[in-house]
Amino acid sequence: MSEPHALQIVIQIAGAAALLIWAVRLVRTGVERGFAAPMRSWLRHSTKNRLLAAGTGMGAAVLLQSATAVAVLVSNFVSKSALGAATGLAILLGADVGSAVVTQLLMVRQPLLIPLLLVIGVTVFLRGDGSSTRQIGRIMIGLALIFVSLEMIRGATEPMISHPGTQAIMAYLGSDLLTAFVIGAVFAWGVHSSVAAVLLFVTLTGQSILPTPAAAAMILGANLGGGVIAYVLTYSAPIASRRMVMANLILRGGGAALVLLGIVAMPDLLTGLGATPDRQAINLHLAFNVGLALVTLPFMGPIMAVAPYLMPERPDQSGGLKVASALDPALLDRPGRAIDCAARELLAMGQKIEQMLITVEPIYDHWNTATASLIADQDKAVKQTHLEIKLYLARLGQKGMDEDLSRRSMELASISSSLDSASDAITRIMLELAKRLDLQNLQFSSQGREEIRDFTDRVQGNVQLALNVMMNQNPAEARELVAAKEKVRKVEQKLQRSHIGRLRDGLSESIETSNIHQETLRALKQINTAFSMVAHPILLKSGDLLKSRLT
Repeated sequence: MSEPHALQIVIQIAGAAALLIWAVRLVRTGVERGFAAPMRSWLRHSTKNRLLAAGTGMGAAVLLQSATAVAVLVSNFVSKSALGAATGLAILLGADVGSAVVTQLLMVRQPLLIPLLLVIGVTVFLRGDGSSTRQIGRIMIGLALIFVSLEMIRGATEPMISHPGTQAIMAYLGSDLLTAFVIGAVFAWGVHSSVAAVLLFVTLTGQSILPTPAAAAMILGANLGGGVIAYVLTYSAPIASRRMVMANLILRGGGAALVLLGIVAMPDLLTGLGATPDRQAINLHLAFNVGLALVTLPFMGPIMAVAPYLMPERPDQSGGLKVASALDPALLDRPGRAIDCAARELLAMGQKIEQMLITVEPIYDHWNTATASLIADQDKAVKQTHLEIKLYLARLGQKGMDEDLSRRSMELASISSSLDSASDAITRIMLELAKRLDLQNLQFSSQGREEIRDFTDRVQGNVQLALNVMMNQNPAEARELVAAKEKVRKVEQKLQRSHIGRLRDGLSESIETSNIHQETLRALKQINTAFSMVAHPILLKSGDLLKSRLT
């Protein structure tokens, strides 16, 4: 093989692998954008038993094409006490099985599948009326591109099969399974997708490039790498969430290492998993994750009971230091930089309010005076930040600015006022309503409480999206945020009608808590509206927003 020819093959393989990674992400993005709210509700409702939790996790991972994405979602629920850590771990183990099922589905080779998915996907994406419909088109395009990338990998690697250099390297990996295991883990972590890593390894095995033992070791390594991805992404989460993710990492990584030792001791184990090398490799991935889930699911409670000893609470390292403000007076003579400082401070303000919203929901069930006091203190801090942003922008205006910066300054001031109103809604309305429930010893009906939980989840998801839009100024996500505002309005109206229906039926809990239920829904809608204002300046600039609605 000549040097230029070798370089060409490497570039082709790299391009195909890049397309595979991007296509997997495209499918996941489509599911997240189109169906995030139903999926969040679906995951949170899987608390009846651990088998159901594992099944829910498996289904979510199949849809998202990623066990890592499920881990991040579940971590949020555990941090809000909406899920127990043991149930969350069961969901994660199920998600690992779902990730393995995805690789089985994506290895199917049907010549007509690629053009069919592309034609339907592009048509639905371009002609779809609603956001969800367009996301279905995006998902189908992503699936087609996954199949295209796998075909590209097969085509690009054919000339390598008989090359002596390739055979020497692969023979070494086949004899040094520990190195292959480490390479698999590092590659999966590097591309942030164990699905993409496993598909690549199995495809190379099917081309007779990668020996079956090496492929098995790399696939087991990819399971360890997938666990590391989730651990890193949730590193700053509350301790309960991190313990859950750490337990999944230990089970998945430790189990993979034990299976690797078994393969080293008994290489003939792989022959019983399929007739061909690629089938043996991919079946090992599925068998490992199914076996791990079946063995460990009965012991979720004891496993999570041990977790605090493995990951104790981290001592507060802040030393009571006050977080420095981003509003630097020295930059008032440089309006562009000063505007950026105000935007940073505004983002921090939004993050405080997000934490307030996460914290206030659980005290509807169990009133906690210390938590309520903490929320009230955060509200005071938000109001102080709002005042400082207004004064900073006012001082900046005195220095004189061009039209664009002046408009941006007004937009930030307006968003700051909207966020301040969201903080008010949490402290002046939701906190007081939760206190009324406690003082009057009232309880929502089971259906009414579930409705408030689901609606809160939806609003929290939109708040998170709004903070992302504040950071990236992405018009597509801004449009999604404004569209979500309309969805929230419709859902709130539907829930109000449902509540009135329960009143007509004479349900005593609904009658006693009627005002609290309705005012809570309105407060959540007000918070959602406040955060959706983040998107308006971006869409006005891009021409995607009329005076009253999306174009």
